[in-house]
Amino acid sequence: MKLAGKTAVITGGALGIGLATAKRLVRAGVTVTIWDINKKQMNAALKELDALGGKAFARECDITDKKRVALMAKQAKKDMGRVDILVNNAGYVAGGDFMEVPDEKHEKTISVNLTAMIYTIKAFLPDMYKRNSGSIVNISSAAGTIGVPGLAMYSAVKWAVWGLTEALRHEAANFRKRGVRFSSVHPGYIATGMFQGAKIGGLGGLIVPLVKNHDTIAKCIVNTCIKHGRHSPKRPRSIRIAVFLRGILPDFVFQAIIRVLDVHKSMSTWTGR
Repeated sequence: MKLAGKTAVITGGALGIGLATAKRLVRAGVTVTIWDINKKQMNAALKELDALGGKAFARECDITDKKRVALMAKQAKKDMGRVDILVNNAGYVAGGDFMEVPDEKHEKTISVNLTAMIYTIKAFLPDMYKRNSGSIVNISSAAGTIGVPGLAMYSAVKWAVWGLTEALRHEAANFRKRGVRFSSVHPGYIATGMFQGAKIGGLGGLIVPLVKNHDTIAKCIVNTCIKHGRHSPKRPRSIRIAVFLRGILPDFVFQAIIRVLDVHKSMSTWTGR
C-alpha cells in the first residue's frame, strides 16, 4: 500500500508503540486519528504529531465501550472522509501467577486486548470490504506464540489475536476481498513501557534480546505490514525459531529448551510501566 494520502486510526495512540507508529505514518503523508483514554497524554501526543507538519486528530475513546467505539468510528470518518488503515495497538497486561491475579484483571486483559479489537474491526471493516482496500494491523505478542509463565491470560488472549487475524485474512480471500490486508505483529519484551523489567536471561537473552525501543515495532507495523502486507512478523526475528521448533519437536523437548533458555523466569523481574 502506498501511504501518501491515506488515513489511519490507531488505538492506544498516546504513548509507546501507538505514538511511534502515528509519527511514522504522519511523516509518510498519512492523516492520523489517535484514540486513547488518557486525555492529557493524548493531547501531548497530538502536539508532537502537529509539530511534524502533518494532519492529525485525537479523540478520547474507551475501546471497551462498544457504543463509544461506534461513535468515534463515525467521527473518524467525518474527520478524515474514510479510514484506510486500522492499527489495533491498545493493550493491557496484568503480570503474575494465574491464581494470584484477581479475576477483574483477567477480565480486563480479555476486554482490552481482544473484545475491544472485535468492536474496532467491525466498525471499519465493512467500508474496507466495499472498497476492497484497507489494512488492519493487530498487535499480538511473542507471548501469543509461546505460553509464558506469569502471563497466562495475556498469552491466551494474544494467541487469540493471532488466530483472529489469520481467520479474517482467509475470510477476505473467500469473499474475494484480497485488497483488504490483515497482519498480526508479535513483539518480544520491550525495554520500556508495559513490560519494563521483564527480560530473558542467560543464553535465551542472547537469542531473543530485548526490543530496544517502541520505534522498532512501529517500523515493522508501517513498513513490513502496511506497506508490504506481511502476515505475522516477529520482532526480534529470532522468535520465528521458537515457533518453528514448537511445531516440529515433541512437547517435552520443547519445554526443556524453554527452561534452558530461561523463558520460564522472564517475568520474575517485571515491574511494568
